[in-house]
Amino acid sequence: MTTRSTELLRVVHHRPGVTRADAARLLGVGTGAATELVTKLSRASLLVQAPAAPSGSRGRPTTVLLPHPEGPLVLAVAITHEAWRIDVVELGGATAATRSGRHAATGWDEVRAAVAAAIAEIISRYGDRPRAVGVSVPGTVSRTLRLDASTAGWHDVDLTELWPHAGVFVAGNDATLAATAESHRGAAANASVAVHLRIEAGLGGAVVENGRPVIGARGAAGEFGHMPFGDPSIRCPCGASGCWGTAVDGTALARFLGEPAPRDPVTYARRVIAAAAPGSTEMIAVRSVAAALGRGVAGLVNGLDADLVTLGGLGVDLLAAAPDAIEEAYRDGLMLIHRDSPPPVLPAALGDEEGPIAGAAEQAWTALLPHLT
Repeated sequence: MTTRSTELLRVVHHRPGVTRADAARLLGVGTGAATELVTKLSRASLLVQAPAAPSGSRGRPTTVLLPHPEGPLVLAVAITHEAWRIDVVELGGATAATRSGRHAATGWDEVRAAVAAAIAEIISRYGDRPRAVGVSVPGTVSRTLRLDASTAGWHDVDLTELWPHAGVFVAGNDATLAATAESHRGAAANASVAVHLRIEAGLGGAVVENGRPVIGARGAAGEFGHMPFGDPSIRCPCGASGCWGTAVDGTALARFLGEPAPRDPVTYARRVIAAAAPGSTEMIAVRSVAAALGRGVAGLVNGLDADLVTLGGLGVDLLAAAPDAIEEAYRDGLMLIHRDSPPPVLPAALGDEEGPIAGAAEQAWTALLPHLT
């Protein structure tokens, strides 16, 4: 088949249920060429045609294009500090099945064994239909697919051991993948240059330009939490001092409240934010952390000239609890050229669990589609 076949699959993936006529228009081909492409892809068990829902207007019935019921699948894997999840994802983004488990305070060997066993079970159920895997992890991923997650204690981990025989294997940082998903299917879908920030046990993010994340020379771009926007007297687990991530997560709230570093900083932070009544010590702590977030966002907008910033993870909680503290620090830190029309700072449309795994699925499908035609 041809590159145009791949483009048609890409159209169906990004616009599930697209009509054959609209697909032909988007590809810039005539009706006859579109029919030929659809026929080839149908014979290859990649697409099927179905009648569209009745519109009430006269004329020939419209045909829509859908993924083949026996077509290829990708596995989207999201591994966090506390849990893992695997989605079986069809062309178009629909989830056919899900597996999940928890592993709080568990070493990498145990996590790998649990995830690999779940992948093996999925493959035994679906046979040769799973063709690719995308993995989201809370750390940096090298071009050789090795993970370093300092806050979890996972160093130089070979991610390909999760599925050694995968036809296509891609992986990325959870915040980067969440940013990719947000740009394709979320709040940043219409932005030309978007910054996404995700706060969990630390802070990560990504710059997405025209739908493509900036990865960096070593796969470590977007580690905004390790920019020196924080207290220089605080040592980060990464080895540096003054990292921004240490000023905006659950550990920052604990320090402000005079409590020990929490074992689960995300759960701890959400508990503090929920208890933050106006004028309380908790609210003062929350507003301090929110202001640190706003100042850093301003620095990124100044440096990157983004036209939109989205917040995920605890960023959503802080934006809801202390929007004025974030806004005041953000505007105060902006250069004059940005102040008349500040780029909006918005909560991510995709939730904490959905963003990274949706991004992993998108990355897997992007890598797989050229191999199908």
